[in-house]
Amino acid sequence: MKLATWNINSLAVRLPQVLDWLAANPVDALGLQELKLVDEKFPFDALKEAGYHAAAFGQKTYNGVAILSRTPITDVVRNIPQHTDDQSRVIAGTLDTPDGPLRLVNCYFVNGQAPGTEKFAYKMRWLEALHRWLQEELKVHRRLVLLGDFNVAPEDRDSYDPVGLKDTIHHTVEERQHFQALLQLGLTDAFRLFDQPEKSYSWWDYRMLGFQKNRGLRIDHILVSEALRGRVIACQIDRLPRKNPQPSDHAPVVLTLG
Repeated sequence: MKLATWNINSLAVRLPQVLDWLAANPVDALGLQELKLVDEKFPFDALKEAGYHAAAFGQKTYNGVAILSRTPITDVVRNIPQHTDDQSRVIAGTLDTPDGPLRLVNCYFVNGQAPGTEKFAYKMRWLEALHRWLQEELKVHRRLVLLGDFNVAPEDRDSYDPVGLKDTIHHTVEERQHFQALLQLGLTDAFRLFDQPEKSYSWWDYRMLGFQKNRGLRIDHILVSEALRGRVIACQIDRLPRKNPQPSDHAPVVLTLG
């Protein structure tokens, strides 16, 4: 079974790229972030024709998340329960798999702008709410995958310039502590279960030849619950779509479960 995450940075602009990627990489489920469109404009029909059920939680111009799945998506939750938020950042659903139900939680984490700002404070509140909710979700769903654009580079090796960017957004102690707190819930960073090439990143700035010079960050992650950890066969970043004309600034991350 293959699951993937991809911040598409406007589905309206990059739907053809998503369809092409799915045709070449027929994953069982894909979490998309930054749809930047409302649900009424979500391409349900095109994705159905490609063989995918979809659950979406859109928002005009900004944010927006969706789950695409080969099998029906049930028990869908949009946004973090008991946490007031007018931004569309979380969608969760249960997938039927040969090994039983699998809970997929797809998130577009808050960027946070810069330490000391209100947007950073919002990020901290959001992360705290996510942690509380996932703690409860894991009690109900042993087989759980948390994936998405986390907007956190967990370690120095996840940044092209950990010294120069120390304590800036995505690199702060506070953000990294929240990432560690998710791991302490019993989740595992699937990418780090394997030896990976040095300077492996999932996001590159459009400016200053960021991709060409590999000036990137690893901020797109797939975390698996303890019940799934032993089933992880591979976890890789697919850099190829970043070479497309008018690409997203993020690359897909793909998890393989045996």
